[in-house]
Amino acid sequence: MPTASDFRQMLRDASLRVTSPRIAVLSAVHEHPHADTDSIIGAVRGSLGTVSHQAVYDVLRALTAAGLLRRIEPPGSVARYEARVGDNHHHVVCRSCGAIADVDCAVGHAPCLTASDDHGFTIDEAEVVYRGLCPDCSAATR
Repeated sequence: MPTASDFRQMLRDASLRVTSPRIAVLSAVHEHPHADTDSIIGAVRGSLGTVSHQAVYDVLRALTAAGLLRRIEPPGSVARYEARVGDNHHHVVCRSCGAIADVDCAVGHAPCLTASDDHGFTIDEAEVVYRGLCPDCSAATR
């Protein structure tokens, strides 16, 4: 887990001002991968006290635009945020409880970026979502 000093350096490296809300949001997303906005707001408020919804939304938007966070939108779910950026990993989502976990590309270096027909697009990212039951939900159905 990065430290507050690491978060300050990440912000500086991304040419963003270092602010308490930005550090708190980065910390919340690193501590709670795949968290939704409401969960992040709760964590930030636990850290800073009062902070508006809009402030957190603005910070999430700035950090995502700067490439420090990634916004994902699994089908049937609200937007989620993660700190794992810069690679082309995918996700597995539990159909029952909604748990989300990271999944690396199955073979080699981002093989999913080779589409069977790219329709003339220059493809630089692919999003694959695997769906099933997590171990806890699988055990509960047995």
